[in-house]
Amino acid sequence: MKILVTGGAGYIGSVAVEELIKAGQSVVVLDNLSLGHRAAVHPDAQLEVGDLSDRAFIDRVLSEHKPDAIMHFAAKSLVGESMQNPDIYLGDNVVNGLNLLSSMSQHGVSKFILSSTANLFDQPENIPITEDERIIPGSPYGESKYFIERMLHWYSTIYGIRYACLRYFNAAGASAERGEDHDPELHLIPIVLQVALGKRASVKMFGDDYDTIDGTCVRDYIHIVDLAQAHILALDALEHGNCVYNLGNGAGYSVKQVIDTAREITGHEIPAEVAPRRAGDPAILVAGSEKIRKELGWQPRFPELREIIASAWRWHQAHPDGYQDK
Repeated sequence: MKILVTGGAGYIGSVAVEELIKAGQSVVVLDNLSLGHRAAVHPDAQLEVGDLSDRAFIDRVLSEHKPDAIMHFAAKSLVGESMQNPDIYLGDNVVNGLNLLSSMSQHGVSKFILSSTANLFDQPENIPITEDERIIPGSPYGESKYFIERMLHWYSTIYGIRYACLRYFNAAGASAERGEDHDPELHLIPIVLQVALGKRASVKMFGDDYDTIDGTCVRDYIHIVDLAQAHILALDALEHGNCVYNLGNGAGYSVKQVIDTAREITGHEIPAEVAPRRAGDPAILVAGSEKIRKELGWQPRFPELREIIASAWRWHQAHPDGYQDK
């Protein structure tokens, strides 16, 4: 099978490409390299550099490569930025998604996997968050993903496209060759490891008076390889129809737990300071994954926080300055 992976030079997309190639699939990466890295693209994948805002470019790629399915990772994905500049998210993310769906419907591509988000669920009524939870997006970023989910419903109804939506919070960890390299870096685990590497003086904990096990926010972390495997399982499941799955570790880890575990693994002190709460930060956000475990047999290989951070630490030690391709 030939798979087109948008955003395949980015953190999650590049590991998905790696796992697809290990599984014997042929892969074409579509990426504008604004956030991704050329060096992150697997050498056995074909790279097409261009933007999803360019409909003619998408048409050419689909016409030339004739993929059997698309995995869509390419998007702006920062919740905070979306609250400051909603135009980028409600504009670019949605329009680019529509360009991709419209083109694939005209080029006979019938399968689509959406990298969605558990940010669809602001202030959920139940934890862990299941697929039955009411959808109230927590930001313009979450709203943009929900728009694409709704588009998929109609493109399936009208054109017969089969789709899967995978909703998750924090991808973390690294494969042996691919890890997290953002500029600026805003995610907790790589920030903590940057402190251990001497690239930051300390890490901030935004609030320590929440109603949680230790007063700091509790969040969901999924190993990047396990997440990629879930996408591959979902692709296979499209033979039987559309599907929507929430993905999570089921328990969550606090900010203090992440920092303490990183201290143990790295052997560094990792100074941490308490900062004021951030507006809109719920105490606990954890997604459940019982449905995909039951229906598709998804079994994470690296469910423990220690395994997730250890894999990220190995990658950051080997790549202290990231990919260095920009």
